[in-house]
Amino acid sequence: MNRRQFLNYAVATTMLAAIPRAWGASRIPEIAFTFDDPTTDGGAGLTWAELNDRMLATLDSNNLKSILFVCGKRVDSNSGSQLIAAWDGAGHLISNHSYSHLNFNSSTDDDGSKKVTLAEFEADALKNEPLIRDSHHFTRLFRYPFFKEGDTVEKRDGMRSFLQQHGYRIGRATIDASDWAIDARLQKRVEANPHADLAGYRDFFLQHIWERAQYYDALSQRVLGRPVRHTVLLHHRALNAFFLDDLIGAFRKHGWKPVDAEFAYEDKVYDEQPKILPAGESLIWALAKESGKFENELRYPGEDDVYENPRMDTLHL
Repeated sequence: MNRRQFLNYAVATTMLAAIPRAWGASRIPEIAFTFDDPTTDGGAGLTWAELNDRMLATLDSNNLKSILFVCGKRVDSNSGSQLIAAWDGAGHLISNHSYSHLNFNSSTDDDGSKKVTLAEFEADALKNEPLIRDSHHFTRLFRYPFFKEGDTVEKRDGMRSFLQQHGYRIGRATIDASDWAIDARLQKRVEANPHADLAGYRDFFLQHIWERAQYYDALSQRVLGRPVRHTVLLHHRALNAFFLDDLIGAFRKHGWKPVDAEFAYEDKVYDEQPKILPAGESLIWALAKESGKFENELRYPGEDDVYENPRMDTLHL
């Protein structure tokens, strides 16, 4: 990204941030913070327990209840059971993110010769249940890995039917983002220099999530004609252990109201089943795609590191 492109991005971001003000001061946007992929790996100089404790302490100090979407292969251990129990004991919802984190739209082999089948994906979702179903706050929400919900009608509708038969709702998010990509760079920086100044990563993270929230919030108004209770997809990573409190504070500063995840999922928008192919992405993205009115505005995939890496390169992050 050259200097002109970066300046154009900054101008566009400023314009986006101004959009919601036109809707009137009476509207208070609501947002819940949800987390995927808890892991016992730790990172950026933190043990998994330190990372976990920081995130839970931040949610507690902000009087917020979240939801942890558990991918079994990352926590299938005694330590993993302790991690899940800590979130459960703190009153956060515990839900299903599959066992193996398969990409339902993609292949299982490096050469692309073998697609993930519906039967394999169904079995993998059920394989995850023994790790989470005994949690007091186990809730039957299923979040697709990578937000990929099937690349054929058979897979898309077959998995939706399977989930309904097993009592699951789909744990979509209205705001997708790439905090994982920022975290990967932060961790590399700390590995190279344990005493590195991480302020640049914090600032980029806060700006990135705020920008994506503005984008999806504005799009939801245009697609649905009403506000929604937003859910943002974040990850159980060092980035959020360090800066989640800053992020929650930033949304409050901008006039948004953080809410509990369970309350957010009471919004009927989460029962929508967009009929698009390939299926998935942010719920708002999918509904916009289904409408056929925003073809020139919807990039695919909705979010990925390829969009953020050039900007982080420019900032030497």
